[in-house]
Amino acid sequence: MYMSSSAHQSQSTVAVVSTMENRKDFLSCLDSDMSLKILTCLDDPADLVRVCCVSRSWRHYVIANGLCKKLCLRIFPQLSRVAFVVELNQHGAKELAEVGSSSSVEWLVQQREHRVYAYLGRALMSSVAMNCIAKTVGASSTDNFPQESIDNTLEPRDHISGRYSYWSSDGQSNPNVPETLTYELVSQICVITEINIQPFQAHFQIGSPIYAARSVRFKMGHAKASLDAVDDEMFSWTYTSPEFPMSQENRLQKFKLPEPVLCIGGILQIELLGRVQRQEIDGLLYICVSHVQVLGGSLSPAFNADILDPSGNFVLKRDQMANCQPVITSGNESQEISAEHRGLRDFRNIVTILRGQVVGIGEDDWDEEEYEIDDFEEEYAL
Repeated sequence: MYMSSSAHQSQSTVAVVSTMENRKDFLSCLDSDMSLKILTCLDDPADLVRVCCVSRSWRHYVIANGLCKKLCLRIFPQLSRVAFVVELNQHGAKELAEVGSSSSVEWLVQQREHRVYAYLGRALMSSVAMNCIAKTVGASSTDNFPQESIDNTLEPRDHISGRYSYWSSDGQSNPNVPETLTYELVSQICVITEINIQPFQAHFQIGSPIYAARSVRFKMGHAKASLDAVDDEMFSWTYTSPEFPMSQENRLQKFKLPEPVLCIGGILQIELLGRVQRQEIDGLLYICVSHVQVLGGSLSPAFNADILDPSGNFVLKRDQMANCQPVITSGNESQEISAEHRGLRDFRNIVTILRGQVVGIGEDDWDEEEYEIDDFEEEYAL
């Protein structure tokens, strides 16, 4: 039977309307525990932000259950030391003093944590690899200072102005005496993924011996605000890595951490464990290092931390006016920028789909003021 185009269009419209009417918000059909179990399966903070764009009820559910905070804690357990969060330069946000009831105060605190952890999660997942060492702090020992200082380990070249560039420990007869090299990182909050170390090969000695350690281990933490006169430990360590074997080779050896680590406090220490090479001239055991790299990403200036001694907990600060802009040290910068633009375009498409086609969402459920696309991009762009 022939059917006019207008009749066909009318029939299609009725079918679409009927389908839309039969759709339901699946979260409202499930109990709270099941909904929570489903949403906690998301492993990317950006996905939780997209969930918040679906409707007011979904956004309220994500914020009230602290899902962005829980996801960040799952990825980086070091965040368990956060005492509370602070927003700097947050224009238009209500202060707690402006709110009367305790429930309103609690809701504002939950919203603040959601904003901070959503942005932090995106920054943690998007940091670009860079050398995070800012300067040296010190070495446990130095054989000849300043010729064999720890400062030499910042220089990738092993020859400078006709001289060998390396750090050397003092000599020991006991092979089990360890050494440490301590560095300050580029910011108070860094994501560290890998530490690279190149042992020194003494070509000026007979046989060109390599003074590598037997193994290495890494610690991260922060400086103590006040030192106990009895306690000579200057730092509080919040992370200690497994022990990695070191090869007796003159090359940049890469030690990738089992999981990325959030270093809060900006201090990293390398423990050099076990002496292998004995110097022929004095019969003592030494460890020597040519170069050190600490790879990861800085979250400064968008994020900072104030350590609360003596607990070791800290205040996490987020500056609305600043963005995390790590230095790109490898790859093509234009490719990074174009990839960012593609991601932004894809996100616009996702939000458009959610606004028009999500099940059970009416006009009154969508909060235009809360989720204006341009504002959202500015809020969560890195």
